[in-house]
Amino acid sequence: MLQSLTTPLFTLGNDAVTWAELLGFITGGLCVFLTVRRHVANFPVGIANSAFFLVLFVSSRLWADAGLQVLFITLGFIGWWQWLYGNAGRTPLTVTRAGHREIAGCLVFVVVGTGALFALLRVTHDSAPFLDALTTCLSLAAQWLLNAKRLENWYFWIVADCIYIPMYISKGLNLTAIIYVLFLGLCVAGWRSWRRSLAPETPALAAV
Repeated sequence: MLQSLTTPLFTLGNDAVTWAELLGFITGGLCVFLTVRRHVANFPVGIANSAFFLVLFVSSRLWADAGLQVLFITLGFIGWWQWLYGNAGRTPLTVTRAGHREIAGCLVFVVVGTGALFALLRVTHDSAPFLDALTTCLSLAAQWLLNAKRLENWYFWIVADCIYIPMYISKGLNLTAIIYVLFLGLCVAGWRSWRRSLAPETPALAAV
């Protein structure tokens, strides 16, 4: 099964596109579209997307991105439950703003986590250790905020996508780079949609 997912289907430019990359393209676009619309089905679709990208990144020796997919699968199940039952009285979550301390905590995590992961990835001969570490930590921070339905999750996704696009082009993952261009556009649309969904009086939360 894993071997069939890494079998080339066609070429895009000079690079082969596999089943894993194609299915990652399809499920990834659908996942972000559903997230923009604040539909809880983004989580099961996102879990499938992470499984396809896990296979793809292992075959490309992007170890941090591969490990990130395992975390995304775990966080996907957690976020799925949070969106359905995470509010008071086990009611569905609504969109809110993150507090200053929550944002600061995410930024500290990105800086410290990138440094630690970069050192580890150099030892394991990752093909792009610094960028792989940085995008991994940005994505984890974004997923944490997404699970809590915080508006600011989109800022972290946008920054990560701006780094992912040239990184994947440099690795010959052209179809994946294209979908991240799509992701970037959808993230901007998601930020605008989520911001409109906030009640006018919704204040930034005190810290979590």
